[in-house]
Amino acid sequence: MSFIAASASYPIGTLDSWQLVTEKWAAWIETAFEAGAKLALFPEYGAIEAALSQDPERAGQLEGQIEIMAEIETRFINFWREQAMRYQMHILAPSLPERLETGLVVNRAYLFLPDGRFDFQDKMMPTPFEREMWGLTAGGPLKVFETALGKLAVLICYDSEFPLLARAAVEAGAEILLVPSCTDTLDGYWRVRIGSMARALEGQCFVIQSSMVGQCDWSPSTDENFGAAGFYGPADLGFPDNGVIMVGELNVPKWVWAEIDVAKIAQVRSAGAVRPYSHWPEQGAALMEAVEVVPLTSAVGDESHLPL
Repeated sequence: MSFIAASASYPIGTLDSWQLVTEKWAAWIETAFEAGAKLALFPEYGAIEAALSQDPERAGQLEGQIEIMAEIETRFINFWREQAMRYQMHILAPSLPERLETGLVVNRAYLFLPDGRFDFQDKMMPTPFEREMWGLTAGGPLKVFETALGKLAVLICYDSEFPLLARAAVEAGAEILLVPSCTDTLDGYWRVRIGSMARALEGQCFVIQSSMVGQCDWSPSTDENFGAAGFYGPADLGFPDNGVIMVGELNVPKWVWAEIDVAKIAQVRSAGAVRPYSHWPEQGAALMEAVEVVPLTSAVGDESHLPL
């Protein structure tokens, strides 16, 4: 089965009413629908855009943003659920900080299905900023969502830089990894992009990255944003030589499109020139013995340490 997927290089804005925010979101979704997309991916923390529309003073504070997100959560879920049903699309909505009943705060991304069902994935690995400045904690568990488009998993931004998370997802059947991201430096964007490409290589799967772009001076959490949406795969059978299926222009707001054919995953895993998905467990056998540290610190020309 193949389908069109859309990934957003999404510009966070300065909108002073809930209606303006939802009109913007709806316009983006409609554009994706008109292009034939069955899956649409929005970036990490894109929901923060709505905070200003509720209370400008609190929106300029980290704790205030968490409070506002709790207040609009029901409206937020209802809006995205209705859009997924209206356009018969799978939509990964922009993530938001969410306070749990325990009092802990997580970074949560909701996945909405065309039939009205929805679920969520919490970020597993908060960044130092999220931990130290915002007080966010790790969520979980890691989930694989069985959908009509294939088996999907969500690795939120920094999660993509940890290979064991992606490995656990692909071992549980994931064929497509969704990576919503929000990075405030160019090197941050490249870390997530390189991580996404590496996860595609190791897991022999599709990885789709969405990025926040643009400046937002009123928001202490999303004030600077660098990135581009992209689609990545293993550099092997049926995929581009460099593993880059499609990537947007840096910091240019737009949808990026690609055709996803999940049948290619089984093909490359079984018949690719290399088989990292299958050969992954062999690493354990190779490391049964302790890693040997070999000192090679003798002076140049001193060959006394070499075997006879």
